[in-house]
Amino acid sequence: MSILIRNGLIVSEGRSYLADVYVDGGIIKEIAPHIDREADELIDARGMYVMAGFIDTHTHFDLDLGVTVTADNFETGSAAAVVGGTTTVLDFATQDRGMTMQDALDVWHKKAQGASCNYGFHMAVSEWNEEREKEVKSMMAQGVTSFKMYMVYDSMKVDDGKIYSALKLTSELGCLIGVHCENYDVLQARIAELKAEGKTAPKYHAVSRPNAVEAEGVARLMRIGELAKAPVWVVHLSTLEGLEEARRARARGQEVYLETCPQYLVLNDSEYEKDDAEKFIMSPPLRHDCDKKAILDGLMGDIDFIGTDHCSFTMEQKALGNGDFSKVPNGGAGVQNRAELVHTYCVKSGDISIERMAELLSENAAKIFGMYPQKGCIRVGSDADIVIFDPNDEHVISYKTNLHNCDNSPYEGIRVVGRCKHVLVNGVHAVRDGLLTERGRGKYVFRKAGIRTRK
Repeated sequence: MSILIRNGLIVSEGRSYLADVYVDGGIIKEIAPHIDREADELIDARGMYVMAGFIDTHTHFDLDLGVTVTADNFETGSAAAVVGGTTTVLDFATQDRGMTMQDALDVWHKKAQGASCNYGFHMAVSEWNEEREKEVKSMMAQGVTSFKMYMVYDSMKVDDGKIYSALKLTSELGCLIGVHCENYDVLQARIAELKAEGKTAPKYHAVSRPNAVEAEGVARLMRIGELAKAPVWVVHLSTLEGLEEARRARARGQEVYLETCPQYLVLNDSEYEKDDAEKFIMSPPLRHDCDKKAILDGLMGDIDFIGTDHCSFTMEQKALGNGDFSKVPNGGAGVQNRAELVHTYCVKSGDISIERMAELLSENAAKIFGMYPQKGCIRVGSDADIVIFDPNDEHVISYKTNLHNCDNSPYEGIRVVGRCKHVLVNGVHAVRDGLLTERGRGKYVFRKAGIRTRK
């Protein structure tokens, strides 16, 4: 099916310009100031931005925590993603202990069948040994070129020596490892102290994981990466101190990639005083306003991309903590609202340009995670994953109108400016006037080794 997009302002690869875009067979075929040719469908993008489909680098759809499973699976999570302009998600295929990476990948492929957006996988590794090492090349041959390790959680934590070993091997092969950076032993000790004092309310979740807990983990990862002579990727960075540790490492000449999330740009720790504070229990926790400002300032050049860490739970699931913050399932819903929040709080505020927004939400991720120029740009020959973004549409975020499968949103009641009016997924007009009209159009994205943009 052919589609002609007229009169839009293309925002791609660091510049903006007025042009028409002609799409056919799922590919961008022509870009010109005026295209005069027949098409099966015409979209008038006058007064709107035409942008490459957004890429969410950090989602957890259909994740089993043992005590409960996330409210969103790939069917519901990908539907919410597409309406929010995200045409590709990179989810975490989780290799539980005793499971092979291949088993995990096979499971996640089955979970993702019928997704409404494109999808790829990072391999989340819970153990590192000779058998897992042997699987890395096989994962690469199947389009998985990025991995994740955790410094936290009993079921996922790997020690520093294993992180060092993994970084050495994957760096030699051109892969990238992201790490959840927190000092787990100190964190556990602080939780025990707080509970011994009877301090179990939601606000103590943030108290148990102060800035220093993240910063120490980031600093440790930087030094491990330095010794391994490997690039490192910090997932969901949330603190000023963590950012400073990454800057120090870069000043030493290290190759460091940084991801943050909208919650650390929009919300703060005062949310833990609310009656429904459990819905804000996520890790890292919400931070202080000074951290928000630091992360926002970091978008100008320090931070490489913005994911969401979408990991949703209903309020009933959140209540499983039964008044104990340490037992509340961690995570929140955000995959649908990322672009409108970044546009409102970062672009409309004047802190970043619309061109920088396109880099943070799409282009940089496509480059670093091996999808560029197939994705991440408006270019002849690229996939027709396209967002037509109305910068003037004002509305209020609510879980009642979001498509994610849970009865809450951390952004409930926030007024935003900007909406994804039309979205093309693989050349299919999947979102029309903000409504999802085509489901199940997503495809698996086979990824190469990424472009080392900070090498």
